[in-house]
Amino acid sequence: MGKMTAAVKAGNAPDFAYTSNVSIAQLHLLDLVEDVTDVVDEAIKRYGDIMPGLNAAKTAQFDGRWKAIPLIGTTTGYYARGDKLAEKGIDPASLKTIVDRREAALAISGPDFWGWGFTPNQSGDGFGFLIATVQAFGGSFTDETGQIVKFNTPETVAAFEFLRETYDRNGKYAAMLPPGVESWNDTGNNEAYLAGQIGFTQNAFSIYAQSKRDGNPVYANTLLLQAPAAINGDSRDGGNVGGWMTVFKGAANAALAKELALNLLDPVNFSKIASLGSVLFTPAYQKLWTPELLAAEPNLATIKQAVDVKDPFLGQSWPANPNAGVDAIRAQGVLEQSVGNVISGRMSPADAVKDAHQKMVDLFEEGGIMQP
Repeated sequence: MGKMTAAVKAGNAPDFAYTSNVSIAQLHLLDLVEDVTDVVDEAIKRYGDIMPGLNAAKTAQFDGRWKAIPLIGTTTGYYARGDKLAEKGIDPASLKTIVDRREAALAISGPDFWGWGFTPNQSGDGFGFLIATVQAFGGSFTDETGQIVKFNTPETVAAFEFLRETYDRNGKYAAMLPPGVESWNDTGNNEAYLAGQIGFTQNAFSIYAQSKRDGNPVYANTLLLQAPAAINGDSRDGGNVGGWMTVFKGAANAALAKELALNLLDPVNFSKIASLGSVLFTPAYQKLWTPELLAAEPNLATIKQAVDVKDPFLGQSWPANPNAGVDAIRAQGVLEQSVGNVISGRMSPADAVKDAHQKMVDLFEEGGIMQP
């Protein structure tokens, strides 16, 4: 974000970018990207509606205008070792919530094999796991408007207590914790899963694709699970745009950049990449989900189900629409740091939640979103 801001302000912006894990709301707020409504409208005309489960318009449409072009429609991968579950007589269909999966992770743990492959450390994977856990218990960053911080609630404290209990190296679940899981970065769970050392994790589909490409034995034993339901049973199904295309303000070749975007979406190009990429490169548009593509990999049907859901979960901003304030919380690592305070014993769950809440309030007010 800093590099793009400097480039645009210096009048030396790139024409075009593939953007992943970057806030479109912040790009828009900083006035770094061009209006690409004409491209998105043309893409929909050619390739069908954007998959409803992606929340694409809520993420990249402002005042009715698109500021990024959806390219890849995906969801989070939830993986389990099916062979280990079968050995313990555990039915994967019974693993509805994160609580269910924690018990199963403990049950399948043994010598040199640990069931729990989720890190709480500051990273993309760590953040995704932690906010999903907070939301599973009913906690959230903000209210429905996205303007008022609402982190300090009994629901969030309950989630933090769950996390304290989970990562207690002297407690009930110690046997399922891999060495060093508390400090893994974004490659930690990849390496451990591919090495056959952990039983559950969540990650982008790179783990699955790599195990297939390399002929790794874990590929045949991997179950792709749906997102765990909330503790109260509410669905958390949905997807996200895993890759956007953007045209930057002041781009010298903006027209060519837009032409390139449509060229990449052309089935002549997109379908070839999607077939080779298997679960890594899945469509954001209805008509690009062809029978041929679905036949290329059996687990693609699970992904399509998640991105095609009509009333998708909103993701990290829930219950609000995606917004720059929540994106700023993620960028600053407030959630991971607060959980770290609990796991290390520096703070109680209640004190850590209160402390994180105030940090979020400060972030919002620094950004001009004043709190009551």
